[in-house]
Amino acid sequence: MEDKGASDSIAGEDHENGMNPLKKKGNGNHIDFSAPPHVVGRLGGTIQAKGVFGWSDFPSAKGVLGWTLIPILIVVVLILVYQRLLLAIEPGSMEANIIGSYDIGFKNVIDAVIEHIRLILISTGLAIAVAVPAGILITRKGFRDFSGLILSVANIGQSIPSIAILAIFMGILGLGATTAIFALWMYALLPIVRNTATGIEEVDPNIIEAARGMGMTDREILFQIELPLSFPVMFGGIRTAAVINVGTAALGAFIGAGGLGTFIIVGIPLMRDRMILVGAILTAVLAILVDWILGKIQDRLVAPTAST
Repeated sequence: MEDKGASDSIAGEDHENGMNPLKKKGNGNHIDFSAPPHVVGRLGGTIQAKGVFGWSDFPSAKGVLGWTLIPILIVVVLILVYQRLLLAIEPGSMEANIIGSYDIGFKNVIDAVIEHIRLILISTGLAIAVAVPAGILITRKGFRDFSGLILSVANIGQSIPSIAILAIFMGILGLGATTAIFALWMYALLPIVRNTATGIEEVDPNIIEAARGMGMTDREILFQIELPLSFPVMFGGIRTAAVINVGTAALGAFIGAGGLGTFIIVGIPLMRDRMILVGAILTAVLAILVDWILGKIQDRLVAPTAST
């Protein structure tokens, strides 16, 4: 009787608002809106409207812009770089020998982008392999006293200017990509270590106590509770480290590591503005693209945690 009265009340309100009555079917978990096509309802927080093919979800304007704005801007910028900078290079010129031209293609640009990405992937991957265990270690009993020391070591890369790190380790490791990867690795340590430790420390202690009450070991709590719950925060540190490395990797050209910084380093003494712009713009575009991709991945990781 109460369900019938509630349904009659809802139907009455809808009649007052000029809408058709709602018909509730099944066990109450599904509601069928028998409304004309222009009527818009809300089910589970999702805006829906009934059209020719029935009920369908419509993404919000914010969601559409979030997925399309950055890629569209990147495509526009790349088209402008190709038309205004690359196509303007004269065949046989010094710029054509370094960058390429329309006649011989722009393989050197593609190779520089690939080399730049390789530096980022290797250095960031090595940083994750070292920084995540270090971040976990300083949250364990018996190692908390060493947290200041570990964070200080990880902070060396952020404290010393990047060009100074390259110069110091160039004398030890020599010229080439190895020195650049090592410098980028040092730069990426601090954000990952700090976010890993912060994410684990922010796990609700009541959850940990409940797990212990169920008989879970410290190892099981770490891998089944703490790391999954702290992963979104941890991933935020990885995202920060990767974006930092995109810009810092351009300096690797000073020691012969290759990448997009080569066009900038070579173009400055030769006073070739076109070369400098190609290297600088493509580096900025790559940084924005990496941040956008990792940001979307982070949103997917955070959303389930927030909803629960």
